[in-house]
Amino acid sequence: MRVAISDEDHARVSRAIAEAEARSDGEIVTMVSELSDQYHDVGLHWAVAALIAVLAWAAAFPRALENIWHGLFGGWGSTPSLGALLFFLMFVAVLVFTMVLLALRFMPLRLALTPGATKTRRVRRRGVALFKAAAERRTVGRTGILIYLSTGEHRAEIVADEAIVQVTTPDTWGEAMAALIAEVGEGRTAEGMVAAIGIVGEVLSRHFPRSATDTNEIPDKLIEL
Repeated sequence: MRVAISDEDHARVSRAIAEAEARSDGEIVTMVSELSDQYHDVGLHWAVAALIAVLAWAAAFPRALENIWHGLFGGWGSTPSLGALLFFLMFVAVLVFTMVLLALRFMPLRLALTPGATKTRRVRRRGVALFKAAAERRTVGRTGILIYLSTGEHRAEIVADEAIVQVTTPDTWGEAMAALIAEVGEGRTAEGMVAAIGIVGEVLSRHFPRSATDTNEIPDKLIEL
């Protein structure tokens, strides 16, 4: 789902990043994406499952398939050949496969039928990839950190550079993640980002207080993908 983020929201996030970075040598990157993956494979998997279900149904209730044949193509007095029934079964199975595949082109339905664990893995994978491209090893002290929100999946990730990883654990970011998701769930994306940035900034200030030689190495802005 596309979330509208106004120019004022962008400015608020930029100010929050600048304020958080003023207290530490950390560099905070924020990104918002509509989706982390298109989940084409999920649509294909459901279509294949529907095809297999048709074949299983025909194997379990062969008389039902023959009754459908009679209803569509002939009277009850005629008996279709085995070849004709198999061809009909193949046609029905392919038809169901195609219908399910087309129905799952509707992204809200595809997302609804995507397992939560799959969404979590895809969001994490995209977050890590974006971090590697935008923040990893782009700071002198390896103190870059990404706050990534994927609105379609209603999930977020915080990915940190090596110096931060050495002094924190994934649990360290639980409060920031909770604050972000809570606000986003109420439709307040910018507020969620600002809250998460503030908490992340507090953690960075404890472990990496700002030094006299610190410079702003990554632009303070919210990136929409």
